[in-house]
Amino acid sequence: MIYYGSKELAQSFRTVRKNTIAIAEDIPEQHYGFRAAPETRTVAQTLVHLTVSPRFHEQIHLIERRTTLVGFDFFPFFTALAAEEQVERSKAEITGILRADGEKFAQLLEGLPENFLSQQVAYPQDMALPSKSRFEMLLSAKEHEMHHRAQLMLIERLLGIVPHLTRQMQAWIAEMQANPGKA
Repeated sequence: MIYYGSKELAQSFRTVRKNTIAIAEDIPEQHYGFRAAPETRTVAQTLVHLTVSPRFHEQIHLIERRTTLVGFDFFPFFTALAAEEQVERSKAEITGILRADGEKFAQLLEGLPENFLSQQVAYPQDMALPSKSRFEMLLSAKEHEMHHRAQLMLIERLLGIVPHLTRQMQAWIAEMQANPGKA
């Protein structure tokens, strides 16, 4: 028995996505075109990237149910996802798809049986990676989002915005200092 299964995976993904949405809501729409450096994604493109990225995992694990990535045609798949990042969308559209697609992916994760999560998926030899469990690969969707969310939090700082998690921590510390015996 594993202690971190599909329900925990889904819940942790929901938490990560909730925090991504909070960042998306905190950044004013006029800054959605902000690009931290040349040849990087804009805020809007990064947020859409986070929306479309789980589709890789859906395709591999839930649609094709592959046990090997040998023969998977990565380039057309990721080229199509990258094209979606280029589509102009409003802040409301982006936050809407972050919510809807995030919940859809979390629901897909939620019901996966332990024996499915423990199955190994082989990587092509030229990638020089060992096989990984479906669980580890699906967990990487959350890790990937956290990676880009950290970039967005740095962008918030560049724009003069204090990230929501920092504001929450500051409020918690202030409360503890104001009421030292309550903690």
